[in-house]
Amino acid sequence: MGAGKRRTAGSVAWLLMGVLALVFGVASALEVRGALDREREFRAAPACASVPVKASGCRWEQEFTVRRADTHRGERNASPEAELVLASGKPREVTFPHADPVVSELEPGDKVVGLIWHGDVVEVRDDGDRRQWTSDSPVGWPEDRLGGALICFSFGLPAVVGGAWPLFARGGRRHAKAASVVRGHGVGMAGAAVLTLWAQSANDWPLWSIPAIWGPLALLGLASMTAFAIAALRGDLDDNAPDTPDTPEAAEPGATATASGHS
Repeated sequence: MGAGKRRTAGSVAWLLMGVLALVFGVASALEVRGALDREREFRAAPACASVPVKASGCRWEQEFTVRRADTHRGERNASPEAELVLASGKPREVTFPHADPVVSELEPGDKVVGLIWHGDVVEVRDDGDRRQWTSDSPVGWPEDRLGGALICFSFGLPAVVGGAWPLFARGGRRHAKAASVVRGHGVGMAGAAVLTLWAQSANDWPLWSIPAIWGPLALLGLASMTAFAIAALRGDLDDNAPDTPDTPEAAEPGATATASGHS
């Protein structure tokens, strides 16, 4: 495969990755409102007046005995989990987004209290009164969806532009360089969105902190991307190409003398 075909294939790959990222971004953005409604419903739910016999919108605390707990540290695509057993002997498998602070300390035989909502264990509290949300908890979903949308859009839009640009500007080395600059900044802006989501989750900041942190970072990235793309189009980033084509007047004296000798 020639260099031109390899560049074209690379541009198409970037374009497809960008489109896929935008699709996931739109899906995550559409889920933000639903996640907000679910969290508001949970926080407004009253305590159950009696033990619910079926899944209910009220909140109920139930004592469990830990049969097994595993953090799955070092294992890819494996969430921390625990098997909790009711007094009747009925087991419940519960997974968690993180191992700390509760799951990592659980041992078989420990007693925990599970908060049940709509039939799911949404929170676990140990005998030290430490609490941890489970994977079924509605709390934190809006932040995850918003952060995921920002990550996808941060990468997807530059990837689409940087992938399509060389396809419509064939043979333009400076255009290809500018497209590469756009793609690189897209990766950097997506990385900034990942760090923003991590900081928000680690510090339990509110939802508005995500755009408040990411917004200025995105503006800086956009300004940098624009400046470098313009520099690439002007040829300021070219290492080997001269700004003007060679002319007889610009040719070296030796070459001129040689040409005169042969004339």
